[in-house]
Amino acid sequence: MATKKAVVKQIQGVTFMGKTDSNHWVVMDGPEEFGGSNAGIRPKELILLSLAGCTGSDVAVILKKKKINLDGFEMNITADVQETHPQVYTKINLEYVFYGKEIPKEAVERAIELSLKTYCSVTAMLQKAVEITHTYRIEEHKN
Repeated sequence: MATKKAVVKQIQGVTFMGKTDSNHWVVMDGPEEFGGSNAGIRPKELILLSLAGCTGSDVAVILKKKKINLDGFEMNITADVQETHPQVYTKINLEYVFYGKEIPKEAVERAIELSLKTYCSVTAMLQKAVEITHTYRIEEHKN
């Protein structure tokens, strides 16, 4: 079993910098009213980016292997947050948006299914605690 490591260092107040084995620093911060300087992404927001980045990478690789040409690909993430503390995500929806001509919907659906059910480790971890849903759409032109 592989072991991963991370380090997180306080800069000031609730401003922190962290890096993992990939050796890239990420700044995390909170709003000024909570002791931050509003200089970085909120730690909880990183969860949404991690989820989308993980499944998006899978989908992009799967479609490339199927020789599906995309003019663009993006994801919109929405999340419902519990009003009381701890203010956890209660539902996350991923909208996959594919741009291009003649993109077969069957290939898109299969790529998303493989990612969410087999390959995406972030989905596997999060779905134990939060409902994750998804939709997709295929657009000929990117606006």
